[in-house]
Amino acid sequence: MTETTPAAAPTTAATAAGTARSRVTVRRARTSDIPWIQRLTEPLVQERVLLGKDSVVLYEAVQEFRIAVDEHGTPIGCGALHVFWEDLGEVRTLAVDRAHLGRGVGHALLDQIERDARELGLSRLFCLTFEVSFFERHDFVASPLSLVAPEVYAELVRSPDEGVAEFLDLARVKPNTLGNTRMLKHL
Repeated sequence: MTETTPAAAPTTAATAAGTARSRVTVRRARTSDIPWIQRLTEPLVQERVLLGKDSVVLYEAVQEFRIAVDEHGTPIGCGALHVFWEDLGEVRTLAVDRAHLGRGVGHALLDQIERDARELGLSRLFCLTFEVSFFERHDFVASPLSLVAPEVYAELVRSPDEGVAEFLDLARVKPNTLGNTRMLKHL
């Protein structure tokens, strides 16, 4: 269950693990979280589930990230919101420590990312994912490539961002997108 909190306050989710209850809090990422994000995501990069990102790219994007922490303040998950266009954002790098899978951590992160998107004035969120059922539970639906008008596509294709290239299905990242499902949610 996710409690409703003001946008500036961290999100707290109470989750049941057997008979024990643990608290998950979602907060803004700090620069000190970047090495942990890299350790968490490296196995997923090796499995070609996530695109790898250099340290400099993660530090540049630290303000996009949210970190889920347990009741002891230990990081257990991360996720990011990347704005693409005036009404469109992407859920990026949503990952949960394997020891905490199935405990609502990903849900708490995605709920906060959606609140952040609404606060920024976005009306659509998309993701490229292998975790289709997870995102379907959050009302994302499989969507065709044509999420943007041709003139917006022409602007986006100029971006050096690999995530934008993946979104546009450009050939240089095609090996990383095989099997991914493009999903969209209207906020």
